[in-house]
Amino acid sequence: MKNNNVIRSLVTFSLAIIFLFSVAGCTQKQTTAPATPDKRNITDMAGRTVTLPAQINKAATIGSVPVINSFVLALGEGEKIANNLPPDFQKPRWKYQTVFAPAMAGKPGLQGVNREPNIEELLKASPDVIFTMNKESIDIMEKNGLNVVYLEWREPEDVKKAIMLVGEVLNKKAKAEEYIQYFDQTLKKVNTAVAGIPEEKRPKVLYCTVKTLSQPHLIAEWWIETAGGSSVTNDGRKVESVSFSMEQMLQWDPDVIIVNEPIELDQVYKDERFSKIKAVVNNRVFTTPVGAHIWAHRTIEQPLTVLWAAKTFYPEQFKDLDLEKEVQSFYERFFNYKMSQQEAKEILSGKQNLQ
Repeated sequence: MKNNNVIRSLVTFSLAIIFLFSVAGCTQKQTTAPATPDKRNITDMAGRTVTLPAQINKAATIGSVPVINSFVLALGEGEKIANNLPPDFQKPRWKYQTVFAPAMAGKPGLQGVNREPNIEELLKASPDVIFTMNKESIDIMEKNGLNVVYLEWREPEDVKKAIMLVGEVLNKKAKAEEYIQYFDQTLKKVNTAVAGIPEEKRPKVLYCTVKTLSQPHLIAEWWIETAGGSSVTNDGRKVESVSFSMEQMLQWDPDVIIVNEPIELDQVYKDERFSKIKAVVNNRVFTTPVGAHIWAHRTIEQPLTVLWAAKTFYPEQFKDLDLEKEVQSFYERFFNYKMSQQEAKEILSGKQNLQ
């Protein structure tokens, strides 16, 4: 009997141990289970896992605000932007940001003059998510309990990865996929049209800031070449901007010059130093269009940049391309903004800062 009692005790003890481990296992599973239905996890372009509300009602943009805004705008979600443009972008040249998202004009500024986040104002604004391209600002925002999603645009076609991520965050994946399809189809159309043009027949193109004699943005090397031009500054460089001398410019003798601002058109045509350059002699100096952002820079409007550049380089080959209608269609399709013909003309002229 004594032995039986011992056996029964051992069995009872063993069952108790098994029960405790089972409870512990269940408890651990609960703590690592997926977020509740009102939360979700996404992976940003830095490989970080970010937990977000299932529904995003307010999105702040920190750092390169006009660029990041252009992604949100292109998904038709401009009303969700929780901030105004920084003071240095509150100029007529950037007026289409608030044309596309009028409520933005009454929102607070959420960053300082050096693009650092204003934590106090961000906490007041209480956005559901913050989009940024500045890695160095992520930690301080996260330490204050803010949800931060990092976007990256290093290679030209990173725009497609970025729009898909923003689409996932804003629950607009279908619209993001539609944009990518448009991007690919537009580039394919232009490539087909210019593919047969031999290198020696392609116009030599210079995109520059006249005042500083510099090519300010690496992305220009991509859209010039994609549109069938031969960029004179494209030497395989990896740096964002490059400066050059007047002597170098004369040596390049570009067929087409694209300047950063309309005021630079007068500077080129009135400066005697430029008078013998082919682009000036043949009246082929242009200013970049500006919509949500400067088309010659990194912007969601990149497919339009390529179309505009192709028609600028090859007016005869692209004589059937109605750029005004293409611009109107693009902004209505992606920005949910019905654009007038006059607005399309203004964007293509790049001269809204002269109004």
